[in-house]
Amino acid sequence: MTDRLSAPVRPPVAARSWRTGVSPWPVAAVCAVFVVAQLALTVRGSGLGWDETVYTSQVSGHVPAAFFSAPRARGVSFAAAPVAWLTGSTTALRLWMGALSGAGLFAALWPWRPLLPPRLLALAAALLASLWISLFYGPAVMPNLGSAYGALAATGCLVRAAQAPAAGGGRRARWGLPAGLAAGLAVTGLMRPPDALWLAAALGCAALVVARGRRGVVLAALGAGLVLGCGEWVIEAYVRYGGLAERLHQASAIQGGLGWHVAFADQLRSLDGRTLCRPCDGPWRHKAASAWWLLLPFAAAAGVAAAPRARRTAVAVAAVAGVFLAAPYLLTIGYAAPRFLLPAYALLAIPVAECVRRLAVGPGGRWRPVPTALVAVALCAHLVVQLAVLHGVTRNNRLLSREYAAVAARLHAHGVRPPCVLSGDNAVPVAYYAGCASRQMAGPDQSITAGELSALSRREPAALLIPAGQAAPGFAAGWTCVALPLSPEPAGERACMPATGARR
Repeated sequence: MTDRLSAPVRPPVAARSWRTGVSPWPVAAVCAVFVVAQLALTVRGSGLGWDETVYTSQVSGHVPAAFFSAPRARGVSFAAAPVAWLTGSTTALRLWMGALSGAGLFAALWPWRPLLPPRLLALAAALLASLWISLFYGPAVMPNLGSAYGALAATGCLVRAAQAPAAGGGRRARWGLPAGLAAGLAVTGLMRPPDALWLAAALGCAALVVARGRRGVVLAALGAGLVLGCGEWVIEAYVRYGGLAERLHQASAIQGGLGWHVAFADQLRSLDGRTLCRPCDGPWRHKAASAWWLLLPFAAAAGVAAAPRARRTAVAVAAVAGVFLAAPYLLTIGYAAPRFLLPAYALLAIPVAECVRRLAVGPGGRWRPVPTALVAVALCAHLVVQLAVLHGVTRNNRLLSREYAAVAARLHAHGVRPPCVLSGDNAVPVAYYAGCASRQMAGPDQSITAGELSALSRREPAALLIPAGQAAPGFAAGWTCVALPLSPEPAGERACMPATGARR
């Protein structure tokens, strides 16, 4: 009788599945499905967008580097370099970036394994990976998902480092976790320096509250991560932009002037499939695609409140860091792009997963049939909406890339072949597709004057892309203009070329 009373009581199977173990396989399975979904839904037939051509051209072995504006950072170019240097194949580049996105998601959640149950982490990964934004930008040469992974890994390392005893826990706890914190913050800094600053602020505040005897080590790791991640951007500011203050000034001007701009409505409207909402004053056609965004803050708050005491700190720190990373894009930039908030979504996926768990599993560890069924139906409906939006976004990408390729083919047919130079409307992406350099006479680039372009056109093929409704400038009045078989939006409807610059 005594033995029976003293024997440990085993929790129900459902409770054990959520509470015990550090198996990596549930998360690994979600990451594998994430990559496969990208291959099936996004990669086929896609082409590089405007920003992607800028980032890829910096490390390409096949096209000249495009103008690199002040706000940009080179982290994603470094990630694309192994493939971009070897081949100009967009498919190969997409496959590489897609594989990196799956591996990056797995690596970002690895530090969380001792903190949260495997199935909870897998659910958080699935919530992030099922967004159309993640599926679309997973194989893209864009920095936001990489920034999200760095933020997620750094936050997990911070919580574990804060919980490790100051004078114990092994070498990994004393040095490995702060090193992981610095590495995660450095990845975010390489991708998006402003994200790294906001993340460091969030984690620094969290460290003051939860780190106790390890505050010095954690704060030092944050400082090291900022230096490693943002150092290249700061050095480049002095080498190419006239100093850090001047680069920040140029970056603010290009982004429309940073300041107090409430962009909640813009971000909400952009979720119906607009990759850039600038200005965001068009019709809001698909309101259902944004419903989840309105529920997100409530679900995250409920997840923090519902988390068991043993993991409430980890869930709360993730939520706080997510709010910090969302703040600049919601309050300081006067336009919206869904990808801006990917780092916030990655961190908020953890408290939201905790909220979903609490709805499906009762306090005793048993599944709740009716709430579980309702949650499953809601998540399936959410996934259907996300896939529908993704279909429209990928279709637009394919149409746009075909039009860029058609412009490039028309230019090649009229003798504008590498080495060549393009200027004018949408010259940056068209130049990438055509294998040319892009030089602009106005805007942030301003790397060439009308006289210099005219002189350059006598030495190598050149073309000026002119949008519909505009006349050719005076210096190009005698140039030969050919119609481009395009809609007015993607590129200029005419390409004007001097006869002396054409080569067949």
